Amino acid sequence: MSYQIPKFRHPELPVNDLGYTKADYEGSISTLCAGCGHDSISGAIVKACHELSIEPHKIAKMSGIGCSSKSPTYFLGKSHGFNSVHGRMPSVVTGAAMANRDLIYLGVSGDGDTASIGMGQFAHVARRNLNMVYIVMNNGCYGLTKGQDSATADEGSVSKKGDANVFSAIDLCSTALQMGATFVARSFSGDKEQLVPLIKAAISHRGFALIDVVSPCVTFNNNAGSTKSYEFVREHAEATGTVDFVPMQKEITTDYAPGSSHEVTLHDGSSIHLYKMSEDLDPFDRTSALMNMEKHRTAGDILTGLIYMDKDSRDLHDVLETSRRPLNTLDAEDLCPGNQMLKNINASLR
Repeated sequence: MSYQIPKFRHPELPVNDLGYTKADYEGSISTLCAGCGHDSISGAIVKACHELSIEPHKIAKMSGIGCSSKSPTYFLGKSHGFNSVHGRMPSVVTGAAMANRDLIYLGVSGDGDTASIGMGQFAHVARRNLNMVYIVMNNGCYGLTKGQDSATADEGSVSKKGDANVFSAIDLCSTALQMGATFVARSFSGDKEQLVPLIKAAISHRGFALIDVVSPCVTFNNNAGSTKSYEFVREHAEATGTVDFVPMQKEITTDYAPGSSHEVTLHDGSSIHLYKMSEDLDPFDRTSALMNMEKHRTAGDILTGLIYMDKDSRDLHDVLETSRRPLNTLDAEDLCPGNQMLKNINASLR
């Protein structure tokens, strides 16, 4: 079996505004199990970044440990990357982002890497509103260590070994909302039409953007009785509405009826349109989002789509008033303002 992606491509493949084809955003060939939902998410990331015309070197992809954290190898092969310690990806992203705010930070994690060993890190990166996209590839099991139930496995869900999970599940979207996340969405690896616009919107959002993607493990958790299987999710997914992402440089040409959609302008000037939303969900109200999530959970359904977004988000750089230039571009004069400036600072503190 070859693990090299052929370099030959059709000469007339469509290109984006930078002249790149989608192949310029791909990585190595995947070694995950055939049919793994994680590969579909990788494909959605490639498609979103290509359509947004982002320079690959402007992206830094970070991960922890697990099947999900292997996946950054399979997309954005020309981007920066760092495979960190189990559950510690948020710390690495925080350090990198504080040093260089000019990059787009894309964190990839799993339900074990986030909801178990990394739970403390996840909670704090959400409440600090670090400017990053945090994608959880959520399959409800530890696929790298033979399929044990993870902390996101639903109570009563049955894995391949046949035992029902006896513990209640950690809902990462609800947790993120309670911790202060300013962009929260959930999707399904088998629904690329929904996932790609959500990734685009998350990249353009200023602040912490969580996308919890249910991604079935075809080897250990895709059986009858599992609430993370392809069949169960397709039957129980309830979407908040259709999401359209409109880049700022393109004319908005949509044909929706007045009153049937919400348009939100993001910090970079791009827009998202939310169509035919649930009547009782206000995606700009944190309490409404939490109540709707609980309502669907109680009914045994999975709420997908954009669940919450803070239109006036202030990210960690705004709060801390950090340097607008990457630290590696600062010279001695920037870092040492001189004796008189130090005297003025000391005088102001007396």
